[in-house]
Amino acid sequence: MRIRKKPWFEAEMSTNRAIIDEPAENKGRWHEFFGNENPIHIEIGCGKGQFLSEMSKRNPDVNYIGIEREPQIIVSALKKSRIAEVGDNIAFFIADVETLGEIFEAGEVSRIYTNFADPWHRRKKWAKRRLTHRRFLDIYEGIFGENGGELFMKTDNTVLFEFSLNEIADKGWRLHNISFDLHNSDFEGNVMTEFEEKFSAMGMPIYRLEGYFNKSPE
Repeated sequence: MRIRKKPWFEAEMSTNRAIIDEPAENKGRWHEFFGNENPIHIEIGCGKGQFLSEMSKRNPDVNYIGIEREPQIIVSALKKSRIAEVGDNIAFFIADVETLGEIFEAGEVSRIYTNFADPWHRRKKWAKRRLTHRRFLDIYEGIFGENGGELFMKTDNTVLFEFSLNEIADKGWRLHNISFDLHNSDFEGNVMTEFEEKFSAMGMPIYRLEGYFNKSPE
């Protein structure tokens, strides 16, 4: 589906300093970009930014980066997430997940969020497009580096969730905090996304997991 360009699109893209035009130029220098040595967490498919904006407010000692493929979607995130409102620990850029190795040096990212990603469940051959497919897990391992990293995932799709559990386990990652009904669990500190609010209001269960590469859960 083609997304209609908002009338304020060009102005927002050119004036909001949260947008990074050439993210690859910061490879190996992301801590310099943020001006501190705080951990960097990224969200792949950040949508309109509700989750990441709230996370940046709750955790000022963490740097957050939202990544989207669709400019019209990310510009809505930018309009919602004014730096003056949420602080200097959040930024966004437009890129495809397959290019993350060109944007981040090994060890620069310590946590990745994938929230309500496209499940690609209608055709079996589409499984390789899922963000938890092993080819993407290989990319994540590359940017985590030797120190390891964490992948936190939420979805409403049973097929995607079960697939993700198997892929992550087959890669030898540790699984932790697995929930088949997050909102009726004892998990604390959950921050909801736009889709999560919609699906939970419909009574749908929310699935969540944490995958740890080369490290143990805290």
